[in-house]
Amino acid sequence: MNAPDDGKARCDWGTATPSMLAYHDTEWGVPLHDDRALFELLTLEGAQAGLSWRTILERRAAYRDAFHNFDIARVARMRDATLEKVLTESGVVRNRLKVFSVRDNARAALVAIQEAGSLDAFLWGLVDGSPIVNHWTHRAQVPAQTEVSDRMSKTLKQRGFRFVGSTICYAFMQATGMVDDHLTSCWCRLRHGG
Repeated sequence: MNAPDDGKARCDWGTATPSMLAYHDTEWGVPLHDDRALFELLTLEGAQAGLSWRTILERRAAYRDAFHNFDIARVARMRDATLEKVLTESGVVRNRLKVFSVRDNARAALVAIQEAGSLDAFLWGLVDGSPIVNHWTHRAQVPAQTEVSDRMSKTLKQRGFRFVGSTICYAFMQATGMVDDHLTSCWCRLRHGG
């Protein structure tokens, strides 16, 4: 897909498909403070490991269907037999470790919610509660991980979360607006006040 002819400059990855364009323009880099949506993106970023974001984005509806629209408490109660069905009967990536990690992460999230009051408070607390705004002019400048994502990864792993390596955590931070990595020329950066 070519960039839409709307006169708006965008990060180059955001124009590959209509779904990527919509994701780039409406979600990526927008500060997110909803527990269910945060859990969804943590799950999807973990599912992406070794794959393209485009692949995961195209399966997003299947993930929502398979995992109760990311209702954390319901996912935490999923039985092994149900997760086995997810592996064979849904449109999610058929990786057993990734599928079973969603339940593990829901259980770890419930503990974090009990301690911090919300998943939002817990996760945003790992980045001191406010977005990190970068000033990249070229895609090659954007890192795959940082000291902050290293710390987030270490904390999440210690709490029992899985598929939360530093690169996954950095992608999660970008997706949820904890980091604003829109290029300085991108219209979304201007829209978000960067």
